[in-house]
Amino acid sequence: MQSPEEGSPSAELRPVRERSGWSTSRWLGTGTTVALVVLLILSGCGAWALMRSTAVNQQLVDRWSPALVSSVRLEAALVNQETGIRGYGLAGDTAFLAPYRSGLAQQRAAMDELDALTSRDTRATADLVRVRGLAEKWHATAARPIAAAADPTTLAQERAESGRAQFDALRAALKTQQEHTTSERDRARNNLLSIRKTRNTVFMIIAAVVLALMALAFAGLRLGVQRPLDRLRADVRKVASGDYAHVLVPTGPSDIRDLAADMDAMRRRLAEDLELKDRARAVLDAQTVELRRSNEELEQFAYVASHDLQEPLRKVASFCQLLDRRYSEQLDDRAKQYISFAVDGANRMQNLINDLLTFSRVGRLHTDDRDVDLGNLVRRTVGDLDVAVQQTGATITCEDLPTVHGQPTQLGLVLQNLISNAIKFRAPDTAPVLHIGARKVPRPHHDGSEEGRRPLWEISVADNGIGIAPEYAERVFVIFQRLHTRDSYEGNGIGLALCKKIVEHHGGSIALDTAYTAGTRFTFTLPGAVDEEPDEAPVRSPRSEPVG
Repeated sequence: MQSPEEGSPSAELRPVRERSGWSTSRWLGTGTTVALVVLLILSGCGAWALMRSTAVNQQLVDRWSPALVSSVRLEAALVNQETGIRGYGLAGDTAFLAPYRSGLAQQRAAMDELDALTSRDTRATADLVRVRGLAEKWHATAARPIAAAADPTTLAQERAESGRAQFDALRAALKTQQEHTTSERDRARNNLLSIRKTRNTVFMIIAAVVLALMALAFAGLRLGVQRPLDRLRADVRKVASGDYAHVLVPTGPSDIRDLAADMDAMRRRLAEDLELKDRARAVLDAQTVELRRSNEELEQFAYVASHDLQEPLRKVASFCQLLDRRYSEQLDDRAKQYISFAVDGANRMQNLINDLLTFSRVGRLHTDDRDVDLGNLVRRTVGDLDVAVQQTGATITCEDLPTVHGQPTQLGLVLQNLISNAIKFRAPDTAPVLHIGARKVPRPHHDGSEEGRRPLWEISVADNGIGIAPEYAERVFVIFQRLHTRDSYEGNGIGLALCKKIVEHHGGSIALDTAYTAGTRFTFTLPGAVDEEPDEAPVRSPRSEPVG
C-alpha cells in the first residue's frame, strides 16, 4: 500500500515550512489593496456627483416646486376672500363670509410656507414682502371694514373702485412673484438635468472599472487558485475512493502547495490507521466467533442446570425423606434434624437454580411482544397467589389499569414478585392491604420513533407492610441482596433484581418510592399499547375495585 517510510509509525503531518514564492493571501492582499485604491478614487468622484445631484434635486423638489405650489395656494386663498367680501357687500348675507374666513387661514398657512422656503433668496423674499404689504393694505381698507359692517351694502359701493384697484395690484404682485419662482424652478431643473448627465457618466466609468477589476480578479483566481485546487481536489477524490497509494502533487501558490503536502501526510497517516483498523477488525471478528461459541456453551450450561443438575438434587431430597420415613424409629432427634437440613438445602438449591435460570432468560429468549391488558394480568396473578392471599387475609384493590405493550409472562413475573413480597413482608399481626394504581407520565426523552411516540404508563404497587429504609432504595434491586435473615423471611434475594431486569428490558424503569411512609410502594413504567395515541386521555375509575 505504501513504502516503508510512508507506513512507519513516525509518519505525521509535516511541520511548518518556509514558503517559497507568494502565497494566496499575499496575492489577494496586494490585488485587493490596488483595487481598493482605485475604487476609493472612483467612489470619491461618484460621491461628489451624487452629492451635487442631491443638492440640486433638493433645490427643485424641496424648495422651488413647493414654493410655487404655496404661491398658487396663496392666490387661491386671496381670490376666495375677495369673492366672499364682494358677495357679502352685494347681498348682505353672512353666508358669504365663510369663504372669506377660510381664505384667511389658508393665506396665513401659505405665507408661513413661503417664508420658510424663500428665506435664503433675496428676490423671492422681496416679492413676498411686497405681496404681504399689498394684501394687508387691501384687508385694511376694504375687506375687514366691509366684513365688520352691519350694513355692508353701502360701504361696499363706496369702496368698490378703490378695493378693486388694490386687489388688482395685489394679483399683479402675485403674478410677478410666481413668475420669479417659476424661473428659479426652471433653472434648478436645468441644473439637475446637467448634473444627472455628469453623474451618469461618472457611474458608467465606475461600473466599467469595477467590471474590469472583477474580470482581472476572476482570471487571477482561476489561474492561481482554482486550477491548483481542482488538481488537488482530483487527487483527494482518488484517495477518498480508496486509492491510498496515490500521491498528492503540490502546485500553485505556496500555501496551496503546503496544504497539498499536509494532506499527503494525512493520507499516509490514514493509510497507516486503516491498516491498524483492519488488523483490529480481524481480531474483533475472531473475538466475535469466540463470544458466539461461549454463548452457545452458556446455553448448553443452562440446559444442563435446568435438567441434569436438578435430578441429583431431587434424588438427595427424595432419599433423605425416604431414609427419615423408613428408619425414623432408629434415628434420634439430631439425626432427624440433619436430614431436615439436607432436604431443606436441596430444595433451596433447586429453587435457586430455577430463579437463576429465570433471571438469565430475561431478554435472551425471543418471545413475541404484544398488547397486554394489565387488569386481566393482575387478576390472573392474584388468582395464582390465592393460597397466600387466603392465609394472610390480604386485601388487594386496583384502579382501571391500562393496556401496555410487552411480554405477558415476564410482566406477570413482575406483578407476582411485587404482590408476593407485599404479602410476605407484612407488619406483625396486621393483614396485608395492597393497592395497584396507574397514571400516564411524559417520556423523559422523545426520539421521534414510533415507539418513542407511544405513551408511557407508571404502575404503582403500594402496601401497608414493614417498609424499606430510604438508604436501601438501590440495594434492594441488586441480585442476592437481602435485608433480613433467612430465618425471618424466606427467599433468595433475586425477586426485585428480576423485576428490574424485566422492566428495563421493556424500556422502562423501576424504583422504590422513598416518600411513601405507610409501608412500601414500588413504581415502574411500561410503554403503552401500539394503537394508543400519545395525548389520549386514560379511562379511569374514580374508585378502586377489589381483586380476587
